[in-house]
Amino acid sequence: MRYFSETAEDSPSRRPSTRMSSRGSPHVLASSFLATLTASPHPAGASTFGSTDSAVMEDIAPSYDLVVLGTGLTECILSGVMSVKGKKVLHMDRNDHYGGESSSVNLETLFKKYGNYQQGTEPWKKYGRPNDWNIDLVPKLLMSNGELTNILVSTDVTRYIEFRQVAGSYVQQGQGSKATVAKVPSDAGEALKSPLMGLFEKRRARSFLNWVAAFDEANPSTHNGMNLTQTTMRQVYDKFGLEASTRDFVGHSMALYTTDEYVDKKGMAKDCVERIRLYVNSMARYGKSPYIYPLYGLGELPQGFARLSAIYGGTYMLNTNVEEIKYGSDGKVEGIRATMKERGEEGDGFKFETKCSKILADPSYFPDKVQVVGHMLKAICILNHPIDKTDNADSLQLIIPQSQVGRKHDIYIAMVSSAHNVCPKGYYIAIVSTIAETDANHHLELQPGLERLGKIEEQFMGPPIPLYAPKEAGEKDNVFISRSYDASSHFETMTDDVRDIYRRAEGQELVVEGLKEGTNLVAEE
Repeated sequence: MRYFSETAEDSPSRRPSTRMSSRGSPHVLASSFLATLTASPHPAGASTFGSTDSAVMEDIAPSYDLVVLGTGLTECILSGVMSVKGKKVLHMDRNDHYGGESSSVNLETLFKKYGNYQQGTEPWKKYGRPNDWNIDLVPKLLMSNGELTNILVSTDVTRYIEFRQVAGSYVQQGQGSKATVAKVPSDAGEALKSPLMGLFEKRRARSFLNWVAAFDEANPSTHNGMNLTQTTMRQVYDKFGLEASTRDFVGHSMALYTTDEYVDKKGMAKDCVERIRLYVNSMARYGKSPYIYPLYGLGELPQGFARLSAIYGGTYMLNTNVEEIKYGSDGKVEGIRATMKERGEEGDGFKFETKCSKILADPSYFPDKVQVVGHMLKAICILNHPIDKTDNADSLQLIIPQSQVGRKHDIYIAMVSSAHNVCPKGYYIAIVSTIAETDANHHLELQPGLERLGKIEEQFMGPPIPLYAPKEAGEKDNVFISRSYDASSHFETMTDDVRDIYRRAEGQELVVEGLKEGTNLVAEE
């Protein structure tokens, strides 16, 4: 076993041309960590010790403030934030790699994960070197002024990750060959040019968006006679006389609601206006679209927060199985018993115990404490062409609002390409996703999105993915469980979960600084 540490004084080097990073590794107790996080066997700022259990044992503290189980993005963000705030954190994962369901995999791994090949064949070789592909397992993009970006900047994790802008944000009206695909208007001026609306509706939409832009909660004169804390969004739409199709793209492509439940909930109008303003402000930040995306894939994000935790003293262990969760007489967690053993390693591995006052975990570690709240459908598709009617965009989000195709949930398309160093030039990776509404023929539920892609070179689709949520808040036993990633193609719901877990675990709101003025996250193209 090897031991690696990184200090706040280490000076990270710039990223090499491969996906793997040569910047210093987190403080980690598993040699296989190197295969995932670093390209160099001796990264800058790392210390290498002997491979004896005694060296590892000395580094396991007798107690921690927090044990984190699973290295998905939600867990890594909270691990990093807790470490920055002075908590002593032990972070473990049963797997030999970081990211969980928010990791990025190469093309060969993707073929094998979904079984899209016959034994003895290697169809991935048709598409070049497998390691030139970094394919996300979740369909997500970042809003340039969104919560995740705010946390990235405020914690300085952006020094480990480079971003590039997503080229476009689109919405579909209608279905089949008669469907209209157009850029989502981001302000009153774009509304007047949009093919999504007729002449008179454009004027009404312009009036609505001008009102949203001018809205100031502290200034009643901007409220247009409405109390948004008591008003429904349907009443707001009615006041401006907006048509159903306009309400669709405003609510689903700008405010990013996944269903229409928000429309008639009292007091949701204020939330909706804030969401639209976030979209508009994100759009204004870089132009083109409100979204950005990390070079080399979403798998960079959990690794970046892992480094943050390490700098502030966090300890990481991969290939580590939790054998027992120990509880005190008051029912609250008080420690764990675990074993670290690398795949193929002889013997019983390294067994240890440590105390802790809180545990934060992904749903897979506590199946008896979570419930299924839905199922996500997802198809990962390889294309050799841009999507039709999107101005040859090399990356995009495209939303098909549920009402346009007779559904209760939207269909999302998130597409990236070689512009983001995730595949060879000439290829595109598109993920189509939605929430399952039937018990069979799930490919038909994704069909409107798959049709929008055009010719598909390879399609990877597994069974419906259960979406888990904790049954209880966690205060009774101090075990706090995250939610599964949903079908939406943005991270706003995930950061809501981060804040909710922090509130439950710490009894206070998570406070991070606002976006640093002048911070430019987007790499030059």
